Amino acid sequence: MTDTAASYEIVPGAPASPVLLHVPHSSRRIPADVRPGIGLDDAGLERELDHITDSHTARIAEAAAGLAGRTPWRFVNRTSRLVVDPERFPDEREEMTAVGMGAVYTRTSHREVLRADGIDPEPLIERYFRPYARAMTEAVADRLAATGRAVIIDVHSYPTEPLPYELHGEGPRPPVCLGTDAFHTPSELLAAAREAFAPCGETGLDSPFSGTYVPLDFYGKRREVGALMVEIRRDTYMTEPGGPAGPGLSRLAGSLAVLVDAVSG
Repeated sequence: MTDTAASYEIVPGAPASPVLLHVPHSSRRIPADVRPGIGLDDAGLERELDHITDSHTARIAEAAAGLAGRTPWRFVNRTSRLVVDPERFPDEREEMTAVGMGAVYTRTSHREVLRADGIDPEPLIERYFRPYARAMTEAVADRLAATGRAVIIDVHSYPTEPLPYELHGEGPRPPVCLGTDAFHTPSELLAAAREAFAPCGETGLDSPFSGTYVPLDFYGKRREVGALMVEIRRDTYMTEPGGPAGPGLSRLAGSLAVLVDAVSG
C-alpha cells in the first residue's frame, strides 16, 4: 500500500446506510519524509500534536458505529492535520490562511513557526489533499447512488480554553457545539442532534466553530447531501491536552449512535 493510500481509511457500513461519519483530525501520524519539513524539535512537535489533534474522535466514531442499529460508513484520516488539513480550502477562500493554517500549516496552534515562510504547499496538496478530497467525493457519491441521499456527520473535538490560533474563540464553548450550513443542514437533522446529545450536557450552535464539510462537487448544489459538524469539548471525555480518554467517551459514542439511527431511516 502506498503512503498516500494509507493516509485515509474508508470503513464500510451497511449497504442501506446513508450516513458517513467523517473523522479528519484524530491522527497524530506524520510520514517520515514529511517530518523534515516541520521546524519543531521532537518535544515541540509532540506538544503541538497534543493541542491540535482531536484525540480519540476515531474511537468515538468507531464505538458509535458498533452501537448503531444500521452501521454507518466511516471515512477516517490516518495522517495528522499537520501534514495537510483536508477541511481547509487550498486557496484564497480559506480564512485560516490569515494565521498560517490553510490546507498546509505554516504556524502552530500558538502562532509559532511550524514550517518556513515561503514553502511551496503544492507537493503536499498534490500528494495528500487532492486524493483525500477525491476519495471523500466518491464516498458521498456512493451513498447517493445506493440510498438516494447522504448524511455527512463530521466528528471533531476542541479544547476547553481557546488556543491562540482560533479566530472566533471568544464565544460560548458548550459541551457539544453543532456546526451547521444553511443549505446542507436541514432543521430535522439539527433537531435530531440536539436530542441525541442532550444527555451529554448543553448543545450550542456554531460557536466556537461553525460550518460543515461537504465535498465541493455537491456543495450548494445537492440538497440530498445533508451535513452536520459535531464538535465535542475535550474535558467532557479526556484529559487535556492529548491525554487519555475517560468514561465520557462511551456516553458520547452512545449519543452519536442515537443520532446515526435517527437519520438513517
